[in-house]
Amino acid sequence: MASSKVTSAQETVADLAKMHARFLQFLRGRVGDPATAEDILQAAYVKAIQHGGELREEESAVAWFYRILRNALIDYYRHNAARSKAMDQWLATWKEDYEPELEAQTCACIREVIHDLKPEYRAAIEQVDLAGESVESFARARSMTPNNASVRLHRARTAVAKKLTAVCGTCATHNCIDCTCKHRFLQGCKA
Repeated sequence: MASSKVTSAQETVADLAKMHARFLQFLRGRVGDPATAEDILQAAYVKAIQHGGELREEESAVAWFYRILRNALIDYYRHNAARSKAMDQWLATWKEDYEPELEAQTCACIREVIHDLKPEYRAAIEQVDLAGESVESFARARSMTPNNASVRLHRARTAVAKKLTAVCGTCATHNCIDCTCKHRFLQGCKA
C-alpha cells in the first residue's frame, strides 16, 4: 500500500509539472518578476514532492497545488516585508549615526574651495548645494529669475570643479576617491 501511495504521489507531481506554464503565469501576475516566479514555482514543486503523500484522494491535485503556491506567495511577501523593515531600520540608524559625520568630512574640501569664490557664487553653492535650498527659493530671495539663478549656480559649480581639480589633483578628475560633493560639482558643471 505504501508503494502505491508513493507511485500515486509521483504521478501527481508529474501531472502538475505538465501545467508548469499555467502555474508560472499565476505567479508572474502576483510577483511581476519572471525569475522570482520561477524560483517560487520550483520551491513549490519541491514541497509537493515532500508532501505528496498528504494529498487526499477526494481532493483535486491542482487545487491542492494552488494552495501550496498561495502559501509560497505569502511566505515570499512576509520575507520581503521583514527584509524591507530591517533595511529601513538600518537606513534610519545610518542617517542618524553616520551620515552627518560623513557629510562633515566630505564637505570639508568643498568648504575650503568655495571660500575663494566670488561672493555671489559662494552664496549659490552654500544655499543650494550645501543647505539644500531650491533654485527657485534661492532666486526669489535674491530678486532674480530662476533661470538667472540656474546660470549662476552652473557657473559656480564650474568654478568649484576647476578648483577641486587643482586642489585634489587627478583624484578629482579621474574619480579615484569617493567624494559625493566632488561628484555633484563635477556633474553639475556638465549640466
